[in-house]
Amino acid sequence: MEKHGYPSVFVVDSSAGRPPLPPRPTKGKMRGGAAQTLLFMLVGLALCGMIIEGCFIYYLYQSASASTTATASKLIGGETVATPTARPINGLLPSKPVAHLTDGHDVKHKKHTMAWSMNADPILYQMDYKDTKLIVHKEGYYYVYSKVFFSDSKTFYHVIELHTKRYAGGHITLLQSRRYAPVTSGMRSNSYLGGVFHLYKDDALYVNVSDTSKIERHKSYENVFGVFMI
Repeated sequence: MEKHGYPSVFVVDSSAGRPPLPPRPTKGKMRGGAAQTLLFMLVGLALCGMIIEGCFIYYLYQSASASTTATASKLIGGETVATPTARPINGLLPSKPVAHLTDGHDVKHKKHTMAWSMNADPILYQMDYKDTKLIVHKEGYYYVYSKVFFSDSKTFYHVIELHTKRYAGGHITLLQSRRYAPVTSGMRSNSYLGGVFHLYKDDALYVNVSDTSKIERHKSYENVFGVFMI
């Protein structure tokens, strides 16, 4: 005790302990951190794999597109046969033989037989086009069609013919339409033919009309000729 009976300000409490230490990380927290790190690594690897796969698919698509859009030609019996392959539609090639030809100012029709352009965006897959004819390479059932736009003041007919070695006459008529008009009418009209037929390898299809000079040739897609396997 000091003088005047007041205690000293500097008093030490001997019963007070040391300040507590920060808690150590538990094993559960340590395992959680390791699992989170592993998860991040796995996600990163998956993303890298998706990027590599996307690049690979893009490379394959570009290669297929370049090879299928090219126009090839081959020599058969001393004549050049145009064989442009079909372009992918939405990235997919046709699963069966198909052909779709249109008119064009780069071709000259015969007197009665329609010719078809190889420059007017044709589709030709597993079939050939030779001397106005579509040639079949695979036996099966096919839908055959043709549409023409014409003007005539007399009788106009539109025919799809089949040239085949299986018939003695060499060719048969598959489909035909015939239109009649008054002599002074100057009629303009369309004719469409379409049907399903069983075709054999090396069968050839072509389109005849009464007079090709009567065919209207404003747009290439107004006169068409096509075949596809069903």
